[in-house]
Amino acid sequence: MTKSLDQFAGAYDPDARYSLDARLISDWYPRRVVEKSSGNSLLELGIGHGRAVSFFSDNFDHHCVVEGSEEVIRKYIKNYGGSNSEIVHGYFESFNTDEKFDYISMGFVLEHVEDPVLILKRFSRFLKASGVMYIAVPNATSLHRRLGVVAGFLGDIKQLSEDDLKLGHRRYYDIADLQTDVRRAGLCEHSLEGIFLKPFTTGQLEKLSLPPEVFEALMVVGKDYPELCNAILMEVELPVFPDLDC
Repeated sequence: MTKSLDQFAGAYDPDARYSLDARLISDWYPRRVVEKSSGNSLLELGIGHGRAVSFFSDNFDHHCVVEGSEEVIRKYIKNYGGSNSEIVHGYFESFNTDEKFDYISMGFVLEHVEDPVLILKRFSRFLKASGVMYIAVPNATSLHRRLGVVAGFLGDIKQLSEDDLKLGHRRYYDIADLQTDVRRAGLCEHSLEGIFLKPFTTGQLEKLSLPPEVFEALMVVGKDYPELCNAILMEVELPVFPDLDC
């Protein structure tokens, strides 16, 4: 299992093809989580590029991150050095703890796993009764993907590219897909917003040499248009009455 996860580690290098997207989203997503949060403890799934881990480490009294790839952990320690985070090498499907957390972060996790509902159910056990889970996933219906289909560059709105496969992606989500998985896991949607109103492909954006202020604006405006954004951010909670629907 470790070997199979380590093969994706190179996709998170700073010079990888989608490093622009990774930098923008990895800076914005944790900012939004912290802005929405007021508790002290956060359980995070996956290190990824490491930027979110580093940010969360500085903003929560207790931050635990679970990562299945030893190579990704090694790269994080090399690039970011020591931190206040507790890093646990383990697989999402088998991770266990007696601790309950104020918040759980599933930033760009569900598109990677074999059974997203199983992961949602499993980690809901580690959430305090009043806790919140933040889920971010790539959006199949983003503006740039819609344009790609109409222009004939993309055959299907949910088509996985070669680069998606290199990242270990198994699926794209749309809003309805994510809502369905959340409900099947027995969780309740609290809020929904978009991440990065991306009008063109990464390569096209890089050629435009846009200033940072424009990218910040695409993030801010995108909050209100999740159906058109590059990614979807959903805030979910445990049901008030476990035996009843939300």
